[in-house]
Amino acid sequence: MENLFNNILINVSEQISIAGTFATMLFALLSGAIIAFTYYKTQNNENYQKSLSVTLLMLPVILAVIILFIGSNIARAFSLAGTLSIIRFRSAPGDVKDIGFIFFDIAAGLACGVGLYAYSLLFVVFLCIVMFVCEYANLFEKKTLCKTLRITIPEDLNFDNVFDDVFEKYTSKYKLTKIRTTDLGSLFELYYTVTMDKDASERDLINEIRCRNSNLSVIITTQPQIIK
Repeated sequence: MENLFNNILINVSEQISIAGTFATMLFALLSGAIIAFTYYKTQNNENYQKSLSVTLLMLPVILAVIILFIGSNIARAFSLAGTLSIIRFRSAPGDVKDIGFIFFDIAAGLACGVGLYAYSLLFVVFLCIVMFVCEYANLFEKKTLCKTLRITIPEDLNFDNVFDDVFEKYTSKYKLTKIRTTDLGSLFELYYTVTMDKDASERDLINEIRCRNSNLSVIITTQPQIIK
């Protein structure tokens, strides 16, 4: 193993200067910093991961150095692949956009590794601007958000159209999606998919429903629920 690394370092030193390596790492670090900052500013608080920001900063430098080590030498590529194969990566599933940032980082690191510094920075700056525009202009975001409303009612309440006038007052669209019994049949649970009016108050909607369901549970979730 020691001889393998010595041979790699000797071959690399013959083709790559210290100044060239430093310049490559500097441009890769700059690209990673821009991408990490874009991720930090465009990701919401619920999905933001500090560890991913640090990874986005490091990854272009790592990839650029690997590309420098490999160069056009096929034998060296197989040697490094065999050495790096002992590393196992484990990660928990995250936001879909996180995967896009990882590929973004990979492309920037590869461009720096092959010496295309100007193209790398142009690519990074252009795509980061696109990300900022998408985030702050709310592009591709739905204007209305469907919510799931779960209402618990006593078994003696006839639920047919009992809340229709309330929904017409506070929502632009509503639909009864499921009915099920609970507490050994003493209560019913009604599941509605609703779209709130622009200026409607969820609190007022809940208060009016509670006046009709004997003050039993009323739950609103911001995303449609999967009901088993």
